[in-house]
Amino acid sequence: MKARSIASVDLDSYQRAARLILTHHLVTTTFPDRSALSSLRRWATELREDLLATFGYRLEVTETTARLFTVADRLDPGSGTTTATDRPFDRRRYAYLALAIAALGRGGGQITLSELADHVASDAGRVDGVDLDTGRAADRDAFVDAVAWLTVRGALALADGDAGGWASDPGRGEALYDIDRAVVAAMFRPPRALQHLTSVRALLGSSVPHGDSGEVRRRVRRALVQKPVVYAEELSDDEALQLALPRTTDEVELLTGLVCERRAEGVALVDTSGRLSDVRFPNTGTVAQVALLLAGEICDRVLDPDAAAPEMMPLPADAHDALVAAIDGAIPRSGLFTPLVSAAPGEFVDRPEGVPERAVATHPLIENSWITGTIGRLVHTYGRTFAAQWQADPVGLARAATERLEQMRLVVRTAGGVLALPALARFRGVTVSVRKRDPEIDLFPDSSPPGDLPSSSASTVSDSIDTEIS
Repeated sequence: MKARSIASVDLDSYQRAARLILTHHLVTTTFPDRSALSSLRRWATELREDLLATFGYRLEVTETTARLFTVADRLDPGSGTTTATDRPFDRRRYAYLALAIAALGRGGGQITLSELADHVASDAGRVDGVDLDTGRAADRDAFVDAVAWLTVRGALALADGDAGGWASDPGRGEALYDIDRAVVAAMFRPPRALQHLTSVRALLGSSVPHGDSGEVRRRVRRALVQKPVVYAEELSDDEALQLALPRTTDEVELLTGLVCERRAEGVALVDTSGRLSDVRFPNTGTVAQVALLLAGEICDRVLDPDAAAPEMMPLPADAHDALVAAIDGAIPRSGLFTPLVSAAPGEFVDRPEGVPERAVATHPLIENSWITGTIGRLVHTYGRTFAAQWQADPVGLARAATERLEQMRLVVRTAGGVLALPALARFRGVTVSVRKRDPEIDLFPDSSPPGDLPSSSASTVSDSIDTEIS
């Protein structure tokens, strides 16, 4: 491993570069910032070897781009990209993004927004269930979101005009973009031609034969950097064994500079720097703060000796196969090139004969009614510190906080409630303090006419909530 030969004075720089490419996968001269590419190019040779050996990832670095080609072992319904306002991309935006990348790959050095929209609309018309009508405001907004995503990453650079003006009125507004073909070419490079696939499984990692400990180890390491927590009960016997070995996590720690927190139930790669995870927890904001409070309340409920013990249940059935089937059912069969169709790789081989089944772990069930009541109590106690939209929507707040905990793999939703997973215990003992800001000073206390009340802004006290783990 090249990281072992790097001088200690340079190791932090190397680890920052590793975290950078593991976070963004695509780095350009402007994305995520103008200094990122130069820091990666400095360590390109070492990173290329270490990322391949540790995770099986392939790194390509040019003068203007750095692209990490990762391996997905499973589909993750919680992953995806967002708009500039943090709204998740929907099906339409993903379709426009894919078609825009294809159109830009055939383009020249510049293109107008309306010309790109025409190309995307033409291609969309040949795909069942996809269309772009520039006469519809919703379609224009979705298309502009896809173009903005490309602009942020450097595939497009605004040369003149305004995309917002075109979205408001395509007859009067226009925008001209410069195309960076190197970035466009690096953006989408699937391992197989999509027209040759009948199943999304062909884009996932290949099956791991029994006894191939090196590939099993890389698969576990990939899970460590792709998931907030890796639970042993969700792994195969070979994977659970590799997770338990110090060598598996030691090399991840050395490469990333992060710390693996090991427990009997699994391992979490703790990112104290906040530079590897796309979602920080704990964090500021109403949803994150309430999610942390809810985590502490769930821990108290599970450990409460005076309350009835919660029902213990195993994890719900794996929905991965159903997700694969749903995606496969949406593949446009008219675009398949049947002479070169390839079969999807298989899953793991069956358990070897004579190896006993592991005991099924169970977890406490927290009912939805209890969660709703707890959130209502938190809103009653601390509601004045919450964002206005959540003060008026405790049901939506409960749903958002639960989704945040599930996103961090602290709970998992099941029929009737959620199952509290072991890593949730890390957040027990949450304490709360409410900070009161000083009221604004009235610079002109005697300027109001007699009988008039002073301005409300002069006497307003704003509160905010702080949560921490004791």
